[in-house]
Amino acid sequence: MSLSWSSKDQKITNQPAAAGQKRPRNDAGNRVTVVLGAQWGDEGKGKVVDLLATEADIVCRCQGGNNAGHTVVVDGKEYDFHLLPSGIINTKSISLIGNGVVIHLPGLFEEGDKNEKKGLRGWEKRLIVSDRAHIVFDFHQVVDGLQETERQAQEGKSIGTTKKGIGPAYSSKASRIGLRVCDLLGDFSDFSTRFKNLVRHYQSMHPSLTVDTEDQLKKLKDYAERLRPMVRDGVYYMYEALHGPPKRILVEGANAALLDIDFGTYPFVTSSNCTVGGVCTGLGIPPLNIGDVFGVAKAYSTRVGIGAFPTEQLNAAGELLQTRGHEVGVTTGRKRRCGWLDLVIMRYAHMINGFTAIALTKLDILDVLDEIKVGIAYKLNGKRIPHFPANMDILHKVEVEYETFPGWKTDTSTARKWNDLPAKAQNYIRFIENHIGVPIKWVGVGKSRECMIQMF
Repeated sequence: MSLSWSSKDQKITNQPAAAGQKRPRNDAGNRVTVVLGAQWGDEGKGKVVDLLATEADIVCRCQGGNNAGHTVVVDGKEYDFHLLPSGIINTKSISLIGNGVVIHLPGLFEEGDKNEKKGLRGWEKRLIVSDRAHIVFDFHQVVDGLQETERQAQEGKSIGTTKKGIGPAYSSKASRIGLRVCDLLGDFSDFSTRFKNLVRHYQSMHPSLTVDTEDQLKKLKDYAERLRPMVRDGVYYMYEALHGPPKRILVEGANAALLDIDFGTYPFVTSSNCTVGGVCTGLGIPPLNIGDVFGVAKAYSTRVGIGAFPTEQLNAAGELLQTRGHEVGVTTGRKRRCGWLDLVIMRYAHMINGFTAIALTKLDILDVLDEIKVGIAYKLNGKRIPHFPANMDILHKVEVEYETFPGWKTDTSTARKWNDLPAKAQNYIRFIENHIGVPIKWVGVGKSRECMIQMF
């Protein structure tokens, strides 16, 4: 299969410009290809990353933690990834966990060991961890659960977090009291003091929190030695990768546009920037080195947890999508809410990310439907609104305007090229493409790598 990548052979000269001359803008070095979620994070990004990672030299995670979940099926084996980049399957590439990621060390090693039993060999030798990445501690996860309980008691509703400690860890980071990988691998006596201070900080806010600090420190010291061979200065590593010999570098986004801390359905969002800006801050690379940005969306919409969901179908159609799509969160085990594809959301995600192409996944789930709807606009008080609302009260009130398509009532799971798809499915895909103004590069019709139809 032929895969297209961003420019791979541009190299910086490292020479000053002559007097009176400007440096050309095409000497930026290698450019990274980015894969991002265009909905609520359940789109099947792992499948697209896995497809591109087969030819990648480096695959990076830039934000989030083990609150993300990607399932990849290779040779009939199903791998679940949460912290590890999906590209870790490729034995010829390096996987990098960047500084913008928050890392739960027990979770990282448990994930690696679990997938190793499924056949993932030598993953520790292919993994690099940025020394600037912040650490998620076990007590962060406990605090996450306590905060959800408190929200429910005080406000009558929770956010619906994964309780993986991601929010509290990012909160520690923003409060400048967090601890990083470099701290863990440095003076352990100093680390221990700061760890105890951090525990006391959270105990002052949550008196019921109990932490066996000595036991935790003992475990962390053991994790530090296992982690040490993987740790590098991530910024310097990326700089050398960008400005050295030609390399194919892939960035795997976690979560998705509508879960972004700034642009998502706040407050029902994650705690990091999972849009394209997070690539620069989460890896320490300049915007000039961003190449193709591929958005991933399902052929319908899903989300885990609570929060506004304008096209949700609390009816037989939604139940069918949930059942046929096996819509259960990889990380949470919760059933996903299901609804029709929302092109208002996809246009909004494109505004922020500037997608160069889209991967549309799980088209085959729609095969049995008599008719298929697509949300094309929001109305408020009977009038179309031209933007995606920031205020969640407004988003709950919008009326969705739909376009209705006849179902194709044909099995598409064996399709491997565009012409294999029925005409009605092709019309559905072309409508989506034209409405959001972004070409659809891949169409997914099944779980495995071979089920991604490449359009161009």
